[in-house]
Amino acid sequence: MQRRAFFLSAAAFAAGNRPSDTIRIACVGLRGRGGDHLKAWSGRPNVEIVALCDVDESLIRKRTQEFERAGARKPAVFTDFRKLLEDRSIDAVSIATPNHHHTLQTIWACQAGKDVYVEKPCSHTMFESQQIVAAARRYNRIVQHGTQSRSIPVYREAVGLLRQGLLGDVYMARAVCFKWRGGIGKAPVEPVPAGVHYDLWVGPAPMKPFTKNRFHYNWHWQWDYGNGEIGNQGIHELDAARWGLGVKLPVRVNAGGAHHMFNDDQETPNVLIATYEFESDGMRKTLVFESRPWITNHEAGIGDSDPSGNAIGNIFYGCRGYLVLDEHDTGYKSWLGKERHPGPARTQSEGALAGFVYRAERRLGWAEPRGGDHFGNFLDAVRTRNRETLNAEIEEGATSVMLVHLANISYRLGRTLDFDPVTATCKDPEAQAMFTKQYRAPFVVPEVV
Repeated sequence: MQRRAFFLSAAAFAAGNRPSDTIRIACVGLRGRGGDHLKAWSGRPNVEIVALCDVDESLIRKRTQEFERAGARKPAVFTDFRKLLEDRSIDAVSIATPNHHHTLQTIWACQAGKDVYVEKPCSHTMFESQQIVAAARRYNRIVQHGTQSRSIPVYREAVGLLRQGLLGDVYMARAVCFKWRGGIGKAPVEPVPAGVHYDLWVGPAPMKPFTKNRFHYNWHWQWDYGNGEIGNQGIHELDAARWGLGVKLPVRVNAGGAHHMFNDDQETPNVLIATYEFESDGMRKTLVFESRPWITNHEAGIGDSDPSGNAIGNIFYGCRGYLVLDEHDTGYKSWLGKERHPGPARTQSEGALAGFVYRAERRLGWAEPRGGDHFGNFLDAVRTRNRETLNAEIEEGATSVMLVHLANISYRLGRTLDFDPVTATCKDPEAQAMFTKQYRAPFVVPEVV
């Protein structure tokens, strides 16, 4: 019934003449998160889904049947994204494809004069993070990154309080991503399913035989297509941590971990601990990211309210206390610790605190629904042509995603990286070589100038 309401509302606008301010959207990638995109765009005033694109013809049929059952106008359908871009009436594309396609599809869309909402992570390499921003600037397009925490009111208020000095100087952030994930098994090579355009799915990646673990969701755990858990769920926490800490790019990165417990096809680590050091406003700041897949504790209350047992969120540490943001919860929590005492020390223990006394105060933040409208924020910016109003403008997204790539490079090389945040280069030649990759023609990410 909810799906029917979404599409019927969309049909009401499609039935009449197109208003001058109607935004015509093409949805690219229709499984999983792509289904969320369809729901997010449907039912909005002066927004019309006019095209669908996926490499799986059976999935295209399923989605178009949903439009038909709802009485909505059937959108145009494509299997090749490049053909879709030839339609000049399309204003914006909404990209929910595998990670290794995000940058190239965004650049192609910008070159075709389309605005873009692109899912996280927006790039598959450091080079791609730079090129996706360059394309948005070169072609003057509105590009929103799918780190939707940036639009959630409680996150925005919490970061605002950090900026106002709630914790004093914030010197450290911890991003945790503890999710119950089992193994993926070992999948044999098999024929490509009927109706799947596998060459288009592989795109810029090396051509390898088809297996189910190189397709659908499990591509996340293969280096050719995904970035592991740090680039899947972890990018949300990394982005929030960097945002709250008020930093951009690090000067040093160290990451270690392993693929534990499961003898399967997963290539990326399921346990990863990455430590980043930043120099910001004359301060040394630290960001720690940690992911675990199985049997774990909650931390600082993160995960207490999640019935699935996941613990996902952020902890910020300052000279006056710490603040907790829980991905699943509806608010933030802060504990204020030591404050300066105006009088002289009365005991030896007070003297050891150098004039500080302990005040254990617990403050609760918002208890409102998570709310926020990341998709609506994108639409507003498309209409005004003002990228400054985007909550996750592509440069912010690409910067956070660079943290993903640096951690994965450090992990794969097994050593610490010294990084120059001004030139965005690494002193380690092997690490620098991993900033880009070989592309399979014609799916080559260009250097945008």
